[in-house]
Amino acid sequence: MYPIVLSLAALMCWQEPVAGQSGPQSGPQAPPSSQADSASLVSRQQPNVLFIFLDDYGWRDCGFMGSDFYETPHLDKLARGGMVFTDAYAGAANCAPSRACLLSGQYTPRHEIYNVGTEARGNPKYRKLQHIPGTDTLSTDVITWAQVAQDAGYETATIGKWHLSDDPLPYGFDFNFAGTHSGSPPKGYFPPHPKAPGLGDAPADEYLTDRLTDESIAFIDRNQSKPWLLYLTHFAVHTPLQAKASLTQKYEQKTKGELHDHAVMAAMIQSVDDGVGKIVAALRERNLTHKTAIVFTSDNGGYGPATSMAPLKGYKGTYYEGGIREPFFVNWPGVVQPGTKCAAPISNVDLYPTFCDIIGADLPTGQPCDGVSLMPLLRGELASMENGLADRALFWHFPAYLQSYARTDQQRDVLFRSRPCTIMRVGNWKLHEYFEDGGLELYNLKNDPGEQTNLAESHPARRDELHARMQQWRSDIDAPVPTEPNLKYDANADAKARLSKSRKNKRRKAG
Repeated sequence: MYPIVLSLAALMCWQEPVAGQSGPQSGPQAPPSSQADSASLVSRQQPNVLFIFLDDYGWRDCGFMGSDFYETPHLDKLARGGMVFTDAYAGAANCAPSRACLLSGQYTPRHEIYNVGTEARGNPKYRKLQHIPGTDTLSTDVITWAQVAQDAGYETATIGKWHLSDDPLPYGFDFNFAGTHSGSPPKGYFPPHPKAPGLGDAPADEYLTDRLTDESIAFIDRNQSKPWLLYLTHFAVHTPLQAKASLTQKYEQKTKGELHDHAVMAAMIQSVDDGVGKIVAALRERNLTHKTAIVFTSDNGGYGPATSMAPLKGYKGTYYEGGIREPFFVNWPGVVQPGTKCAAPISNVDLYPTFCDIIGADLPTGQPCDGVSLMPLLRGELASMENGLADRALFWHFPAYLQSYARTDQQRDVLFRSRPCTIMRVGNWKLHEYFEDGGLELYNLKNDPGEQTNLAESHPARRDELHARMQQWRSDIDAPVPTEPNLKYDANADAKARLSKSRKNKRRKAG
């Protein structure tokens, strides 16, 4: 088994070819001795951590992921200078549960944040089952990676969206700017910003994304004498879609791409990227570049009415690939070899143990962690798959409902982006189970990344093997499955609404 694991590792991580090379490398490249020495030195010096976490930012919304309209030169440069993970996932398909998975390193049944809010979503006549409400606040009993960093001597900050409680400070942050329980920008991207910490003095024309950038640089300036961990959690590009007029005008005049063409979304993305460029320049000017690990990703799929994840199916709120697969890179000079890519499936629950490894701290004893450290992959070690990535399963559990919005063409039915379900991925195989009708969907993502061909009937052995593993996981983690009928459900009304909505969509598409 051990040699097979190593060969899988070699296939999953590779170095991008550069000028003068005949082609891609066959596997992850071990750092030269000088780089290994540098990595050891950086580790001993407690590197800073800059974690850039965007909101509703899709898998293809960066230039380095293939956007033909959005402009992200600063993010692209950072990605080229580090390792890009092509098969990286959020912990959930919408904001709050994904962020709870991220901060806790746990799947949803452990922290019990299943949705944004605890109320049932969508028309009750169309919901066959009673949803599992869960909670809307991350328990303070959970030790976050920010608390681990504090205990390791780091100054910690969260700047931007929080969404897991009224106040992030009890969760391991020394400084909070703008973070509350709200999941949306406080009254939009321009002032006023009521009840958002630190934003009471915002000038009338100040753009929120720019302010978060400036506050990040100010935090770095205040803490140059000690290691720091900065969680820059942008509200962008969450609705409302609002951008600076000058940038919007630029993209209105730009030739539309075949994949992307939304001018306001493009302008919002450029503001994020411009800010990243300013922060990177500040790190360079303060001689902090080589002692700072930069991690970049997003909380769920892109906003369907404004962007596209093609060839992936789905968008925010769906558990098809477009709703949960994210752009992801790590740039860490002296440790991560530039120009590398990794196709190993990873999840944002993996960031907890990874951050612990970066800062040289142990995981909390007695607290479950569903992730595994990505450090072996980041270091380019062939033995990286010893940690179980080759055959491990990734899971998503959503025992609730999330109603449709303006776009409905890439979801299981037109009324809900998602109904109660469990999803798992193992290797190239992905299995969906939907509890209302017991529906199973099986896809081979290697051959069918857009999840167009359901193989559940044609591959019964694989389906049953994965389903048994999924059921065992639910039992092991005590995942609640909704079974109680919703007495307000009306099967005829449900069917009629689906048919009516589908007909409207066809007419709109034809027109």
